[in-house]
Amino acid sequence: MPGPTMESEFPVEPQSLKKLSFKSLKRSLDLFSPIHGHFPLPDPESKKVRTSYKLNVEYGGIKGSAAEPSSNAKAGVQNQAQPASAPSNALALPGPENTRDERTGNELALGPSIPANGQTDARFSGKSNAVVPSHGSSERNLSTAAIMERIPSRWPRPIWRAPWKNYRVISGHLGWVRSVAVDPSNTWFCTGSADRTIKIWDLASGRLKLTLTGHIEQVRGLAVSNKHTYMFSAGDDKLVKCWDLEQNKVIRSYHGHLSGVYCLALHPTIDILFTGGRDSVCRVWDIRSKMQIHALSGHDNTVCSVFTRPMDPQVITGSHDSTIKLWDLRYGKTMATLTHHKKSVRAMAQHPTEDCFASASADNIKKFSLPKGEFMHNMLSQQKTIVNAMAVNDEGVMVTGGDNGSMWFWDWKSGHNFQQSQTIVQPGSLDSEAGIYALTYDATGSRLISCEADKTIKMWKEDETATPETHPLHFKPPKDIRRF
Repeated sequence: MPGPTMESEFPVEPQSLKKLSFKSLKRSLDLFSPIHGHFPLPDPESKKVRTSYKLNVEYGGIKGSAAEPSSNAKAGVQNQAQPASAPSNALALPGPENTRDERTGNELALGPSIPANGQTDARFSGKSNAVVPSHGSSERNLSTAAIMERIPSRWPRPIWRAPWKNYRVISGHLGWVRSVAVDPSNTWFCTGSADRTIKIWDLASGRLKLTLTGHIEQVRGLAVSNKHTYMFSAGDDKLVKCWDLEQNKVIRSYHGHLSGVYCLALHPTIDILFTGGRDSVCRVWDIRSKMQIHALSGHDNTVCSVFTRPMDPQVITGSHDSTIKLWDLRYGKTMATLTHHKKSVRAMAQHPTEDCFASASADNIKKFSLPKGEFMHNMLSQQKTIVNAMAVNDEGVMVTGGDNGSMWFWDWKSGHNFQQSQTIVQPGSLDSEAGIYALTYDATGSRLISCEADKTIKMWKEDETATPETHPLHFKPPKDIRRF
């Protein structure tokens, strides 16, 4: 009978990667550390620096207190802490509670926790070998991250906000709804569409009040004046029109754009109009004389978003060339160019009360301060779609609408995304027609109007039945912010 094989006598034990790594480490130790039963020789200079800094940070109230020993006592403590014959086993550990070395029983360098009132703990009196440095010590090593005091995240925590819900769907346009503007009196709003019409709707009831025709291509931009009875519209037909709403007809046209006009804004204090389009230029018009004041040229691609403010920089434009430009309106020159985005900046929104604005592109949503355009921070989530529109209200609720029908709500201050909703297409539409092209709040900021690719206008409001218990706040501060 044949004898047993070697495999049956010595079965091969399966070994994990972790075990193999430990074996390799042990071999390295055997090779390079013949005295691994002993501690390495102490480095008194390093210990002094670390102890000095740690005591300054955590036990700052010790200087000048009743517990501070005299100079003779200090000298005695120092001699006791470093005997000439035996190597020191004192270690500098970050936690004040770990005050005794388990292996040797020696006191550790930091000693006990000393309260700010100067009263030492009776259990540790006379035993600690901590050397108390002066506050003016020049040997503080600020780059030693291992012993620096950890502080909690300073990222602002968002306040709880109620989720928003759709409460009305208005259908009436025969094409994509591309633009929207609310009347300053908050009684009606107007929408421009790919069916070449502008419709005016009652804000309270959602009923159609008026249809204006005159454009020969889709209407891309709308604005309503708060000083005159004028409404301004711009479209892919290169036309910019001024409508008198007392007569319901066009009273002025502004000629000069070489291609489609994609965005439009009215200056808040003076009678000028800004339009941006596919000719890569933002044009500045005098409303009364129809003259072009400036052609703000500098972008390399379509100017697709613009907003204005009363103080410099009075015009901010975003473009498909992925840059944002801040303009000096007096000279028609660029004040600053922001190159933080990697994709087209299709939407921007200025905060109603703070000196800052947000810009949206397919890569990220970013916040910038004004007037210098300094980058503040990114919003804490990525919508991962082309963002066509955004708006923000007085309470700091920002909303962004995407090409895929996603509507995300954000807390302005912290950048936290507190709600992600998906628009529902009207019956008879394709799912691919779930796209949001324009967003605006009404004058109170409590109603939101969205213009969509399924030819509808949807109105949104906060859910009154929601509570922090039914919709809890799930917020985690960003981890990539340094907390030292």
